[in-house]
Amino acid sequence: MKDLTPDRSSLEPIEIASRDEIENLQRERMAWSLQHAYDKVPHYKKAFDAAGVHPGDFKQLSDLAKFPFTVKQDLRDNYPFGMFAVPEKEVARVHASSGTTGKPTVVGYTQADVDLWAHVVARSIRASGGKPGDKVHVAYGYGLFTGGLGAHYGAEKLGCTVIPVSGGMTERQVTLLQDFRPEIIMVTPSYALNLLDAFRDAGVDPRDTNLDVGIFGAEPWTPAMRSEIEDAFDMHAVDIYGLSEIIGPGVANECVESKDGLHIWEDFFYPEVINPETGEVLPDGEKGELVFTSLTKQACPIIRYRTRDLTRLLPGTARSMRRMEKVTGRSDDMIILRGVNVFPTQIEEQVLKVPGLAPHYQLQLDRDGRMDTLTVRVESLPGTESERDTAARQLSEHIKDVVGVSSTVEVGATGSVARSQGKAVRVVDNRPKD
Repeated sequence: MKDLTPDRSSLEPIEIASRDEIENLQRERMAWSLQHAYDKVPHYKKAFDAAGVHPGDFKQLSDLAKFPFTVKQDLRDNYPFGMFAVPEKEVARVHASSGTTGKPTVVGYTQADVDLWAHVVARSIRASGGKPGDKVHVAYGYGLFTGGLGAHYGAEKLGCTVIPVSGGMTERQVTLLQDFRPEIIMVTPSYALNLLDAFRDAGVDPRDTNLDVGIFGAEPWTPAMRSEIEDAFDMHAVDIYGLSEIIGPGVANECVESKDGLHIWEDFFYPEVINPETGEVLPDGEKGELVFTSLTKQACPIIRYRTRDLTRLLPGTARSMRRMEKVTGRSDDMIILRGVNVFPTQIEEQVLKVPGLAPHYQLQLDRDGRMDTLTVRVESLPGTESERDTAARQLSEHIKDVVGVSSTVEVGATGSVARSQGKAVRVVDNRPKD
């Protein structure tokens, strides 16, 4: 793989500023954001008043803990535009979640917000090793989902050439990656594995592309998956983080020279980690639920938003801004199976350890009488069909020994696990909702 370490002279001064400088800027911007939300968003005025706190009570960063949390349901309760802090005629863009578990969460952007978003994504691409003039193959979905347009505008802001492919049409994507020869691909990690399968099905060596780096986000992925992708494509694989409620992709990103966690762009987004059960703010280094407050957003300020992502905050390394450890799961997609807490990524780690298994999997939860059951559906690699029973037994043993739950493992043929054109559907829960 190429050395893609950015020239330090290309970094913004704030990226390598002292902690004092960063925190002084955060205090100034936080005071504005709290006042803006209180003055312009009825939900926040009501929530702050109910909690007995006022923006004027904020004097130092630790005072943020006095303010109430925002949760996804708050955005749903104010659907569609009740969380906007500016008149609708000043909103330049609207995005929304899929709404698969209820009403979609809607977010708005002024033109200044769109410019900010492009700025942090451009910073993220540069941290990943990208540079002006690179071609960027954007395989995130376009539309109301923030991934495609967020990546697109950020790449343009950095001065890259954008190839706006979006998701789907996998065979065509393989052709374009060969013919257009982009240096960068931005895509979900699960879809990158689909592309890898398509390369192999076409008899094409993925190392023959011109890709130097893949920027992967929108779902958790493991170090083992990183290693597989890097080895298969002979490219760097780095993690980007974001969510529409905060701004979209570009809230945090790994630096290609270190790949030791995602540096949060703390000049625009203030992070906290809390105990997900008590709401207590935890010190840096302790694992808990990630919470974000926007510092400069105009159209849709967000105060102490509970992301449900589980991670911990760490000191800066390649940049002065703090890092968040790779997300290990979500407090709301955690499976509780017969009293054991299980995250899909824990199962994924075991799948990747078993020879002959492809990295595609799906977990099915059912109930047999009073007992919850787990079925792990995986698939064999081509040429290993005769070893399916052995692979199933090994995976079941790994899951029992490491994760601590019994499971039924079904190993199907190549392509038997449902593929995704975006975020992979990892868990199918058929248990009665009682």
